Parts: sequence; C-alpha cells; structure tokens
Amino acid sequence: MQGNKLKNYLHLHFIVFIWGFTAILGALISIDAVPLVWYRMLLAVVFIAIYFLIKKKSFTVDRKGILKFAFSGIIIAIHWITFFKAIKVSNVSVALVTMSTGAFFASLIEPFFFKRKIKMIEIFLGLLVVLGLYIIFNFESQYTLGIVYALISAFLSALFSVLNGLYVKEYNANTISFYQLLFGVLGVTIFLLYTGSFTTDFFQLQTYDWLYLFILSSFCTAYAFIASVYVMKYLTPYTVMLTINLEPIYAIVLALLIFGEKEQMNPEFYYGALIVLCVVLLNGILKNAATIQQKIKSKKIK
Repeated sequence: MQGNKLKNYLHLHFIVFIWGFTAILGALISIDAVPLVWYRMLLAVVFIAIYFLIKKKSFTVDRKGILKFAFSGIIIAIHWITFFKAIKVSNVSVALVTMSTGAFFASLIEPFFFKRKIKMIEIFLGLLVVLGLYIIFNFESQYTLGIVYALISAFLSALFSVLNGLYVKEYNANTISFYQLLFGVLGVTIFLLYTGSFTTDFFQLQTYDWLYLFILSSFCTAYAFIASVYVMKYLTPYTVMLTINLEPIYAIVLALLIFGEKEQMNPEFYYGALIVLCVVLLNGILKNAATIQQKIKSKKIK
C-alpha cells in the first residue's frame, strides 16, 4: 500500500513537471498565442476522443451540461491565450510567478458560487501577493504587459476551476474536459474565421512547431489531465494541491537551463516571486488545517 502511494506521488510530480514544461513549449513555439491555442485544443480533443473510443466511454451529456461546458470552454480558451501571450511578450518566469495569484482569485470568487463568507486571512494573504507583485512591477517594469496578461489568465483560471468544482459534482471529469476543449476550439475557430486568419500561412508551420504542438497537446494536455484524475484517487487533495504549487518552480528552473540569460532577472524579481510562492504554499497549508478541523468537528457532532 505504501509503495503504491509513493508510486502515485512520484507520478504526480512527473505530471506537475509536464505542466511546468507547457510554459517552455509556449516560448519555443514560434506562432502567436491564438493559433497556438487553436492547435493545442484541437489536437487535445482528438487525443481525448481516441481515449474515449479505446476505453469505450460515453460521449453523452445533457443539454444543460452542454451550455455549461460551452461557457467554461470559452473561458479556458481565453485563459490559455492570455497565458501564452504573457510568455510571448515577457518570459516564462514572469508569466508563471504572476499565474500563481490564481489561488487568491479563487478565494475571492469561490464564496459567490459556494455561498460562504470571504475570510479575513484570505484577504491578508491576497495583500501579501499584491506586495510581491508590486516589488516585481517596480524592478521589472519592462514586463508590465506580460504581468497584465498573466493576471487576466490567472483570474480566468480561478473562475473555471471554481466552475469545475460545481460541474464535477454532476458530471464525469473526463467528459467535462472533452467538451470544454471542444467548445473552446470552436470558439477560437469562430474568432479566427471572423478575423480572416485562416490563410495558407496559418497552416504552414515549421517542422519543430508541429513537434512541439504534438507534445503540448498530447502529453501536456490530454495525458496530463487523464493521469491527474487517476492519481487523485490515491492521494489526498492537500498533497495534490501542494505538489501542483511547485509548477512555477519547475518551470522557472527549466527556463533558466534552456533559455539562459533571457530568463535571468534582477534579484528583486526573485524576492517578489519568493513572497508570492510562499504565500501560495501557506494558503494551502491553512486551508488543509481548516479542512481537518472541520472534519474533526463533524465527527464530534455525529
């Protein structure tokens, strides 16, 4: 049993490493953010559809679910577009650190959907994150546009995470993912048709771009999602959450190794980044403690 738990824990770290590699691929792929997301989502839908067929899973979903997934699929598409835009106009380090604010956007959004009060500790931790970002803004002002794109992306990430927290109570996680990706790519397709972007050049990609897009859509999207759902059956939510918070660290280290000087920042950037990442981890620890306390109270009442 212990060996199986360790195996799944190591598997989770591998998945988080893959998610961190997504940002690296975003920087390596030469095409702009919108076509990049279109290709990513389209190919990922194909891979997940193949998975459904092999596993003989049902594609059936009710009309109400279709509307929900259409809305959240568009949100995911815009989230990814702004995420890759942030990388294109700044770099991996700036985008990933700013994206870490997603947990605090979720803390502000969640009460409206789950009908609970906003906790003072969440506001305090949110202010600490703002302090970290202020330090980064002050000393890395040339990356302001990238930070703005990443903040928008982080907010949208928090929004669809909260929505999925509601959807997963009614629908299978794999089904949610398939339809969200499907409607996301349909939404981007409509935008590209409206702007007349589907030209001959749009489909003429470099060989290395096709290779990176294949890795991005298959391993970093389709496989990582399905595998993450699997390991969550064997690990506690707290373990999963804290491990996922290591994604920016993995990505920043990878970026420094691959891109070298382009990713090297002023010392003040790392001070600000350290504040943001530490607060994200502290937020996870506090939430886990609150969950354990709630469970203890529930058992006493019973």
